[in-house]
This record gives sequence, C-alpha cells and structure tokens, in this order.
Amino acid sequence: MIKRFIVIVALFLAFTAEAQENVSSPYSYYGIGLTNFKGTVANRSMGGLSIFTDSIHANMQNPSSYGRLKLTNYLVGASHERVSLESNNASDNAKITSIDYLALGIPIGDGFGIGVGLIPYTSVGYRILDIEDESASRLNGRGGMNKVFLSAGYAFNENFSIGVDANYNFGNFQNRRTVIRDGIQLGTRDVNRSDIKGFNFNFGANYQKMISEDLELHVSGTYAPAIDLNSENFREVSTIAFVSSSELVVDSREVEVDDNGFTLPSRLSFGAGIGKRHKWFVGAEYSNVGSSSYEDSFMFRNDGGEFEDASQFSLGGFYIPQYNSFTSYFKRVVYRAGFRYDGTGLVINNESIKEFGMSFGLGLPIGATNRDLFSNANLGIELGQRGTKDSGLIQENFLRLSVGLSLNDKWFTKRKFD
Repeated sequence: MIKRFIVIVALFLAFTAEAQENVSSPYSYYGIGLTNFKGTVANRSMGGLSIFTDSIHANMQNPSSYGRLKLTNYLVGASHERVSLESNNASDNAKITSIDYLALGIPIGDGFGIGVGLIPYTSVGYRILDIEDESASRLNGRGGMNKVFLSAGYAFNENFSIGVDANYNFGNFQNRRTVIRDGIQLGTRDVNRSDIKGFNFNFGANYQKMISEDLELHVSGTYAPAIDLNSENFREVSTIAFVSSSELVVDSREVEVDDNGFTLPSRLSFGAGIGKRHKWFVGAEYSNVGSSSYEDSFMFRNDGGEFEDASQFSLGGFYIPQYNSFTSYFKRVVYRAGFRYDGTGLVINNESIKEFGMSFGLGLPIGATNRDLFSNANLGIELGQRGTKDSGLIQENFLRLSVGLSLNDKWFTKRKFD
C-alpha cells in the first residue's frame, strides 16, 4: 500500500506542476479566481460539513482531527464537472476533470497526530468574447493557487482536541486581453501574470460529549487569520496584427508594475451537530470570509466587479444501517446528503453572486469487516447553481461527480516479541 501511495503522490505532484485548469467560469476572472472546496468527498457529500471527526478519518478542514486518529489514513480524491452557462442572449457548455486533494494523516502517539497534503486552493479558467458596437475584446485566463499543508493535532482527552495547519501557498495567475476597434487596423494586447507564494495558518478545535446514553454532541470551529502573501507581478503591452486569424506581434514592451502582493482573507467557521455513534449524524455550520480584502491586490480589475465579505452555510449528515454487519454489504454502506448556500463575496453590476448546491454520496466499504480497517471508497454527486441572468450576467448550472479513497493502515505497531 505504501508503494502505491508514493506513486499516487508522484503523479499528483506532476499533474499540479502543469497547473491543471480545473474550472471554467467567467466569475473566475475576478480576484484570485474561484475558491476550491478544502475537504474530502465525504465532507462535500454532506454539504461541505467539517464538524464530524472520528478515529479513522482525517478531516482536512479541521486540524484538530489529527489528534483523534488511531490509524494511518491515506486520502486522494478527484472530480468531473459539467457546466452549462446561460445568459439572456446565449448559452454554452463546459466540462472539467481535476484531482482535488492528496493527504496523509498519521497518529504519532497517545492523543497526537500529524497530517501532510496538497490541495488546489483557487482556480482561474475562462475564455470570454465581449462584442460591443465599435469594439471587440477577447479575454483568456488560467492558473490558480495551491496549498501544501503540514498539520498537527492534539487530543487532551476523549472530549476536546485542538490543532493547527501550516500552509505554504504557491501558484500563478495569468490573464490576456486582446482588443480590436472598428476602423483601426491594429489591435492591442495586454498580458498580466502574478506568481504567488507565502505562508498562512489555520487553527481548529473540536469538542465531543455524550449527552445521553445514545446521543453525542459535536461542536467544532476553525479560524484562519488574514495574512499578506508575496506576489511577483508582470505586465506586457503589445500592438498586434491579425494574419489568417492568428495574432502577429508588431511591437511589444514590458510595463513596470509593483510587486505589491495581496491579502489572503481571514476565515472563521463554527458548527454543531448531534448523532449516534456508528449510526447517524446531522449538523449545521456557518463560515465567514473577509474577501473584501481582495480589492487591494494587483489582480483586482475594477471593471464592473467588487468584493464584499462572504458567508457560507451548510447542512448535512450521514446514516449507516449497521456498520459491523457480516450478512449484508449494503448495511455497512454510509449514506450521505447535504445542502450548502454560499455568498461568494463577488459583486458584479450591483448583483451579489450566490452559489448553492445539493449533494448526495455513498461510502463503500473495501474488504471484509475483520480485515479492512474501515477503508472505503467514497462516491459523491452535487447539483448546483452559481450566478444569475439578471443585470446581464451569466447563470451557471453544474453537475459534479466525485470519487475519493480513504485507506487505513497501522504504523508504529509495537512488537510483542523481540
């Protein structure tokens, strides 16, 4: 299993190094793109909940979960998304396949564990043709920011645990605008690129307590303070001619711009839920993101868009008919469902861009109950919508199919005989 995991790591790193374009949305034109979900397929299938933690699954959204681990947990996930884009005048379709996360959680000692992994954090991907009475613009953008994280969690007792993520953020954002005007032979093109790097931290806590013979309360919270990231910025302006639908550069010059970076916004989340161990769980979570800080960055383009603080709400849970059944495989399957409603923080033409999704999922046990160490394959589906057709904007309807593996193993087992 370890050798297979190393191969997966190598493939994932190579794929990320090529800056996979895992979004196709005109809304990723603004700021640093669309924020990807930082969690597993299991979390996403419950509306994005990060409240629930146990001893066999690492929770990448809350680092306090690593303090509860009893088994080494390998995590990898990918998704395929189909998007239909509609305005009052036109429509289009897109499809994207991406690797979403790779992580490893390791219990080190009594009440202490660590985690390491890689997550694409934001994504930029758009191709927009804007035609007006006397001019036409073609906009292209790609890139995104990734996070390599090292996490540590400590459980003081069976009720309370804390943790911290140390994240190294890196990546680049590229956009190109080509403009031609009626009656003018040559066009203009400007290219912007920002290379991002820097650290930020995320702190988490989790509290669990039996409130009756069967019912257990879960309370969870995380906080990531705002922090400035470094940015090396580049801008080039060119005069171009069109030859057989290709762009021929007539003249080009680099424009000096400041390496002013940007502020990665703060994030605060809080949630609570209730459930019966190994049977069911239901919970709700609220998050607030200080995304108004994006307006101070080099990437911000003041052409109809602005940012406000964002808020997100999630509701979801799971049900297991009989987790230790020897007679029925489907009784050991985890059935998940959830709903989320996000205020993205992006405002265009005085319209706040909203996003919502309904999700469903299955946790399929791998192997026999006495040998599999509770490993499973997670399948998820989410139906959602982003944006609106009001005020001349675009509404996106998406269908996302996700698959993930959560594989468990025992490390650091003490020998009984020398």
